[in-house]
Amino acid sequence: MKKSYKIAVIGAGLMGHGIALILARAGHQVRIYDPLEDMLKSVPERIATSLSSFVTTKDEISRTLNQIELCRTISEAVEDTMFIFEAAPEKLKLKQALFKEIEKHAPQQSILASNTSVIQITKIMTNLNNRGRALGTHWWNPPHMIPLVEIVKTQWTDDTKVEVMFDLLKNAGKTPVIVEKDIPGFIGNRLQHALWREAISLVEKGICTPEAIDDVVKSSFGRRLAVLGPMENADLVGIELTQDIHNQVLFDLETTQTPSALLQELLDKGRTGMAAGAGFRNWNLDDLAKCKYRIAEHLIKLDTILPE
Repeated sequence: MKKSYKIAVIGAGLMGHGIALILARAGHQVRIYDPLEDMLKSVPERIATSLSSFVTTKDEISRTLNQIELCRTISEAVEDTMFIFEAAPEKLKLKQALFKEIEKHAPQQSILASNTSVIQITKIMTNLNNRGRALGTHWWNPPHMIPLVEIVKTQWTDDTKVEVMFDLLKNAGKTPVIVEKDIPGFIGNRLQHALWREAISLVEKGICTPEAIDDVVKSSFGRRLAVLGPMENADLVGIELTQDIHNQVLFDLETTQTPSALLQELLDKGRTGMAAGAGFRNWNLDDLAKCKYRIAEHLIKLDTILPE
């Protein structure tokens, strides 16, 4: 029988509401805190809306919402909890200040987790008195639809805390992986942005258009990535062939350690992305909404066809 824990989520935005949704749906008692009253009050409605995209019964939505409590202070939220997830904006000093306040009120047994995609966990947790119970949990956006959570260890993290967090997430239906060393970008973002760096370089050098990049990824290896990871693929084709290919191509791949100059050129022209109507590509006013809908629809379908 799965255990039910008291869990606090600090931050009620896009990531916080999704984290709370997953944990409450798994049967845990979830308390949510946010300093913005309007953001806090809107959590139940936003969770219900998110749930309705993949949950078919009103009873399940109701049961999930009944597991959630809104709190006006951090001390109220973290009292008597086993897990505390911080989901504040990506600002180092803000996260450090939050954990300083959290540590004042959290029980000694609580495991403290920061959700961040770019800031090293070591920097966030460095000022804590008990750093052994602190770790990172990088949930991917949208957190209630992307299975992966990267559990990031620091040099101080107690391995038993990692094991407990791993079990919590796995039992909640997530796919947890352990990042043994606290490096910038962890695993997923390093892989993702290595691809982006090469893609941007190909466009910058005039080798192809941005449209061609997207068509190539979506119409070739991107189609199998959900069921065949890169290490599996290397073993599938064989290590010798993998080595032969690398001998022919790695020397010519982009290796710069700073952002492409093309990014700043686009920013200077006001081409800031899809919401602005232009970035690498030109967009229509309704393309942003269509894109978000297409992604959500695809993720929901994936859950019905991929094995657990």
